[in-house]
Order: sequence, then structure tokens, then C-alpha cells
Amino acid sequence: MKKLIALFALTAASPAFAAGGPFFSLHNTNFVVLLAFVLFVGILLYAKAPAKIGGLLDARAVQIKAELDEARALRDEAKALLASYEKKQKDVAEQSERIVASAKEEAMAAAAQAKADLKVSIARRVAAAEDQIASAEQSAIRAVKDQAIAVAVAAAGDVLAKQMTAEGAAASIDAAIAQVDAKLH
Repeated sequence: MKKLIALFALTAASPAFAAGGPFFSLHNTNFVVLLAFVLFVGILLYAKAPAKIGGLLDARAVQIKAELDEARALRDEAKALLASYEKKQKDVAEQSERIVASAKEEAMAAAAQAKADLKVSIARRVAAAEDQIASAEQSAIRAVKDQAIAVAVAAAGDVLAKQMTAEGAAASIDAAIAQVDAKLH
């Protein structure tokens, strides 16, 4: 009620009051507007509109606070999720580095093994080639000896045939038969 009286006092000191004429007449538009305004404010106060507006504002404030709390919770969850993904990314990077290092080590070991296998293979082939060369050499020596023997026998046969007479041939045949007979018995 005090507010209503203060409002009325403020409007009484308005320039419309100073314009002259009876202010409290229904023919004065300023007075009619003042009455309508006071009536309107009265209806608002009777209907408890300020309390309802305050309640709506309080409800909105509670809703905004709840949304802010939810936003904070979501932000905290996002930070935790980001930290988790950063940790996973770091772990994956470390694992990929280990895999690359392991692959390099395996490749170097495989290269060393391939070199060793190549050396063994070359040594085996060299040994096989040397064996083939030795075998071919022995075969060639045998062939030369056989040829030399054949030439020597042929030459000896020619020499003996030229030097041999019929009596010497018969004596030689008899001596050979006797020698065979002695060895067989």
C-alpha cells in the first residue's frame, strides 16, 4: 500500500497537474490514464503477478543452474575422455615404435642369416665344383694312362712282332702256357 501512495504522490507532482484545471475530473485524460494505470497495477498485485513472475524467474534460474551443472559434468566427462584418448594415442605410438624396432631387428637378423646361408651355399658349390674338377682330373689322368698303356702295348707288340721269329713265338707261347698252368694249380 505504501508503494501505491508513493506512486500517487509522484503522479500528483507531474507536469499535467501544473497545466491547470481540475486534475481529478474524468474529463482530464491524464487523470483517466492515471486511474487506469493504478487499477492495472492493483489488478496485477491482487493476482499476485509479481510473485508468479518471481516464481517463474526462480524456476528458470534453477533450470539454468541445472543446465550449467550438466554442462560442467559433460565438460569433465569430455576432459576424462580426451585424456583417455590421448593416453591410448600415446600407447599406440609407443607400440608402433616397438613394432618398427622389432621389424628392423628381424630384418637385420634375416639379412645376416641370408648372408650366412649364402656363404654356406657358395662354399658348398665351390666344394662340389672342386670335387667335379678333381674327378675330371682323375678321369683325364686315367684316360691318359690307359691311352699310354695302349700305345705302349701297341708299340711293344710292333717291336716284338718285328723281332720275333717263328721259333721265338713258339717258345714264348709255351712259356706263357707254363706260367698260367703254374698259377692255376
